[in-house]
Amino acid sequence: MKSLPILFLMILILNSCSYSQNKPNTTMNDSLKKTNPIYSNVDSAPVKMSEEEWKKHLTPEQYRVSRQKGTERPWTSIYEKSTDIGTFYCAACGNPLFKSDAKFESGCGWPSFYEPISTTSIKKNVDNSHGMIRTEVVCGRCDGHLGHVFDDGPPPTGLRFCINGVVLDFEKAKAAEKNYENKK
Repeated sequence: MKSLPILFLMILILNSCSYSQNKPNTTMNDSLKKTNPIYSNVDSAPVKMSEEEWKKHLTPEQYRVSRQKGTERPWTSIYEKSTDIGTFYCAACGNPLFKSDAKFESGCGWPSFYEPISTTSIKKNVDNSHGMIRTEVVCGRCDGHLGHVFDDGPPPTGLRFCINGVVLDFEKAKAAEKNYENKK
């Protein structure tokens, strides 16, 4: 009976090793955004780039999660507990994904939202990996992996979009308004 707690502890340790061992994520590097020819918060045209091009325009962790369907370590995202007001964008292409007022604290370790900005901002795919049947969420513009959606969220949708923070870019509401006025 004494071996049961030890076995449980060993399973927890081994399970935690399956996640990325990289440092917690940071916001999209501004210099990467400036050199990314497709990054736009207003262009909705589909994006197709080679894997080599993606590697040039994303950090290694963003590439691993977005293009290789990876997962960041839970509770490492700077956005997981964020309460700032604004818009969350795809870090790979700039596509608007979620408004901060749709964000909620789910306790799962990743930023969670109950609805996307629009029905076209994301796409859903069947994911049969890891011996489970889940619904993968990808960017509606560049098809980058964002996370998964589950049906255990709050009203009004009952959905929980569990999203890797490393593939999100965030712009506070006042900064977005200022940028919009400057582009007129």
